[in-house]
Amino acid sequence: MLIARERLGPSFSPSSSFLFSAAPCYSLLIFSPFPLSSLSCFPLLGSADSFGHEDGSLVAQMDVNASLCSSIPNGTICCDRSSIRSDLCIMKGDVRTHSPSSSVYLYTSRNIKGLIDYVPGLDEDGEVDEEEELQHEKLKPYTRKWEASVMDTIGELDLISKRESSATLRGCDVQHDVPAVFFSTGGYTGNVYHEFNDGLLPLYITSQHLNKKVVFVILEYHSWWLTKYGDILSLLSDYAPIDFSGDNRTHCFPEAIVGLRIHDELTVDPSLMEGGKTIRDFRDLLDRAYWPRIRGLIQDEEREAQLKLKEKLFSLPPSSDQNQVETREELQGLEKPKLAILSRNGSSNRAITNQDLLVKMAEEIGYQVQVLMPDKTSELAKIYRALNSSDVMVGVHGAAMTHFLFLKPGSVFIQVIPLGTEWAAEAYYGEPAAKLGLRYTGYKILARESSLYEEYDKSDPVLTDPSSVCRKGWEFTKKIYLDHQNVRLNLARFRKRLVRAHEYSVAKKKNQHLQLLQSQ
Repeated sequence: MLIARERLGPSFSPSSSFLFSAAPCYSLLIFSPFPLSSLSCFPLLGSADSFGHEDGSLVAQMDVNASLCSSIPNGTICCDRSSIRSDLCIMKGDVRTHSPSSSVYLYTSRNIKGLIDYVPGLDEDGEVDEEEELQHEKLKPYTRKWEASVMDTIGELDLISKRESSATLRGCDVQHDVPAVFFSTGGYTGNVYHEFNDGLLPLYITSQHLNKKVVFVILEYHSWWLTKYGDILSLLSDYAPIDFSGDNRTHCFPEAIVGLRIHDELTVDPSLMEGGKTIRDFRDLLDRAYWPRIRGLIQDEEREAQLKLKEKLFSLPPSSDQNQVETREELQGLEKPKLAILSRNGSSNRAITNQDLLVKMAEEIGYQVQVLMPDKTSELAKIYRALNSSDVMVGVHGAAMTHFLFLKPGSVFIQVIPLGTEWAAEAYYGEPAAKLGLRYTGYKILARESSLYEEYDKSDPVLTDPSSVCRKGWEFTKKIYLDHQNVRLNLARFRKRLVRAHEYSVAKKKNQHLQLLQSQ
């Protein structure tokens, strides 16, 4: 076990249930100081959190992208706890829910625990103990495993395997013939970044290979979340989701995936996906999810525009050519690159205080400008429509930047980066945006562009060395840089970014138009 400690670092604890689980994972038979009840799948394969060997050993010859628990026999619980981000267990066979006790049972006739010979326990009369648990795992199905404070708010599930002849075998109230995926919509749900990063993307990663033949079983169930993301869920599952805590019926499944896999911030790693799926495939899913609603919006607007046009025609003299002039102006406007500004104005932090001047400057450069103010109640189809048709998106670092997922690959994303937020801005949005195929640029503001410039001495580390302040801890970063900082852009400096984005967008439109003509 010295290798494990060297690879995992000083924070590794032998009590962390890390070695075996009852599954045909690539396991080794070893003598371990750990109690056998705590053993789980030894993480020989997979992500950066797994072990690797440079020699010619069996491990080195295995597919490094294979998933733990990727193939398990009936009557088995296999748990992959190798990731720093989330745990995931697979139960295969006769799976039955019991929500009053927050339990999921697997009834099995198997007489073994993984690779270890199993001898059934006996009761006081020397009979086989039918109540004996063959295996018991605990799991909180949320993807911020390392963050104790939020994980404390997530319900824990008991995953228990028993002999199928058990006297407590519960009858099925609802029999399903497709697998279940258990996950939580608790935690930071309510923040759009976390809704996508911690929930929707991991759900896609975990379930898309099932081709909609899956039932979602949700802990910390929120009806508003289903309303908000129902269009997306309907493309991942053909079945109505189940409120685990609110539905006390016994649901029976042939298989259950408990927990979600997550790759990185707002992304999909194709090397870990069946068929090499990427973040662009997830965006295509969003496109299919929102376009039915968008078509309805367009039809409504077209009807309204026709009515207004008729009213205008009736109000004009017969000889007037005003309507033709306005039509030409409208067409010219449609040919201009579209700039979407995601506004935080009205918020107490990270707002662009000279936004009106920014809009005016952008229009002078040649943009058609739309200011969006998405909030928790915004209809995502409308936001998606606006950004999907935009050439450039500008916004200040924050959760709303998650909407870069709605931009078409090849579009420009300019993120305004306040003082003290550079690492988070790049890691959470800049790098994922580049993976989506966006032309990303980060605009790091100068101290003079921050509202903090008027609050602190000009030599204060808050202004001169934000990284030293951030090293003091998250509470300092949040209090100073996230909660109490606004931005007043140096428009002459920022103009250069907008001009370059405009030139790129115009050239792209011309190329698209030329390709269209050549194809006709």
